[in-house]
Amino acid sequence: MCGIAGFVDPDNYKSLAEALPRAVNTLSHRGPDDSGVWFSPERGAGLGQTRLSILDLSPLGHQPMASPGGEAVIVYNGEAYNFAEVRAVLAEKGHSFKSGTDTEVILAAYLEWGPECVSRFTGMFALAIWDVPRRRLFLARDRLGVKPLYYRQRGRALWFASEIKALAALPGFDRRVDAEALSQYLQYQYVPGPDTIYAGVKKLLPGQCGIFENGLLSLKDWYRLPDMASPPETMDAEEALDRLDALAGQAVKDRLVADVPLGALLSGGVDSSAVVALMQKHAGGRVKTFSIGFTEPGHDEAPWAKKVAGHLGTDHTELYVTPKEAMDVVPLLPEMYDEPFADSSAIPTFLVSRLARQKVTVALSGDGGDEQFCGYVRYGSAAALAATLARVPAPL
Repeated sequence: MCGIAGFVDPDNYKSLAEALPRAVNTLSHRGPDDSGVWFSPERGAGLGQTRLSILDLSPLGHQPMASPGGEAVIVYNGEAYNFAEVRAVLAEKGHSFKSGTDTEVILAAYLEWGPECVSRFTGMFALAIWDVPRRRLFLARDRLGVKPLYYRQRGRALWFASEIKALAALPGFDRRVDAEALSQYLQYQYVPGPDTIYAGVKKLLPGQCGIFENGLLSLKDWYRLPDMASPPETMDAEEALDRLDALAGQAVKDRLVADVPLGALLSGGVDSSAVVALMQKHAGGRVKTFSIGFTEPGHDEAPWAKKVAGHLGTDHTELYVTPKEAMDVVPLLPEMYDEPFADSSAIPTFLVSRLARQKVTVALSGDGGDEQFCGYVRYGSAAALAATLARVPAPL
C-alpha cells in the first residue's frame, strides 16, 4: 500500500507547504520505498505521496506524477488490476507511456475521460488529481472502500490524506472529538462513514468521488451497489457454481500481477482456503502462505491452516503467539487506526501481516467472504429479513 496527502489552501499555503513533507513522513509505514511532494504556489496547492513499489520498481513510478504536458498531477494509493486493458485503449487514442505503472494509466485516463475515468478501472484505490487548467482537485475512492481517504474542509481550504495522522501533522488541525461519532462507535464498535472521531474530519465514502473547485466541494457517487431488492438472475445451481468459479478465479488471477513477491494469509477457513487454492492454480508455483496459532484450543486455527496448506502444497509458515506478544500489540493500535476500532481481530491480523512481510510484499486474504456468502448466522438472518422487507411497499 502507499500513502497520499495534500491540500488546497491559498490562505495558509506557506505553513502547509512547510508541513506537508512531515505529514507525508507519518505515512512512511505505508510506503517505505520512495516519497515525494509537489507544489503549486500560485494556486495554494500541494500533493505528497509515499510509495510501496509493486509495479515497475524503477524511478519512473515516482509520485507525485505529472502528465507529459503538465496538465495534471496525481498521487495514488492502490492497484488498478485491469490497467493493461485500459492502457491498450488509451494507446489507440494516441497516448504514450514511459513506465509500466498503473498510475500513469490512470493519469492518462483522466486526461481522456475526465472524472468518469474511475468507472473504467477494476481495483482498490484512493487517488487525488490536481487539474492544472481547471484549477481543481479531483478525489476518488474505490467501489468498496478498500483504500481509505480522509478529508477536512474549512472555508476555502481542503486537506486530504490516507490516514488522519497525516492531517494531524498539518498546522491548525482541530482535535475536538465529535460527540455523535463517539456515540456511533459505542453502538457499532467503529465509526461509520462519512464521520470520523474528530469533528470536521470526514471519510470519502466507498464508490464516491469529489471535485474541489473555487472553494466548494461537490461529492458524487460514481458507483452504487446493486439493488438487492431487484429480482435475481435465474440459473440452476451448477450454472451458478460455474459462474462463481470463473469470477473468483479471474479476480484472484488479476491480483497476481506484481513485480514483487506475493503470498496469502491462510486461516484454514473456507474463504482464505478458496483464495489460496485459486492462487495455487494460477500462480505457476508454490504459493507462500502464512498463519498464526494460539495455545488456547478454542482460538487456534493453525492446525486447520496447516492441513489446507499440506493439501494444496503451499510453502507454509506458521507462528504460535504467546499472550505477551498479543498484549504487546495493544499499545500500537492507536497508531494503526487513528480512531477507535473495537474488532478483536485487529491483533491477530497485525501479527500475521508482520509475519508475512518477512517474505512477501503483497498478501491476499479471505476478507469479505463472510459478508458475501453469509459466513455467520447473523448475515443469513439479515439477508432473510431484507428479503421479507423487500415485499413491503416502498412508501412504508
